[in-house]
Amino acid sequence: MADYTIVRLEDVDDVLGDYPGEMRMLTAALDAEQVALTYRRMPQHTGGKGSYGHRHRTQEEVYFVASGKLQFKLGDDVVELGAGSAVRVAPSTWRSVWNDEPEDAELIIVSPRIESARDDAEYLEDFWPTD
Repeated sequence: MADYTIVRLEDVDDVLGDYPGEMRMLTAALDAEQVALTYRRMPQHTGGKGSYGHRHRTQEEVYFVASGKLQFKLGDDVVELGAGSAVRVAPSTWRSVWNDEPEDAELIIVSPRIESARDDAEYLEDFWPTD
């Protein structure tokens, strides 16, 4: 007998609330045991610029830009990635993502699944100041 789970994006709650765009954490809905998967849609001028950054104690993350163009602040570096590009970020690297483009961008985030991702994260206020 095959063992698999199918989930439709629109069937997973958007955790952003009133914040523009959407962020849907698919891991629990998929009953994934080893991999965490998150979908994020980012309208223009959304993300962490002018706000905080984060890093992890143990969790490596891979960000895949599915559509649009995004800026990533990784430590002291700012890099721009377009659709079809991916970046692996080590746990100890401070990071934040920003959409400066007029069109929405779609981002897929993959990482090892851990019991408490929130407990694994550290946050840094004023990580990416506005220009």
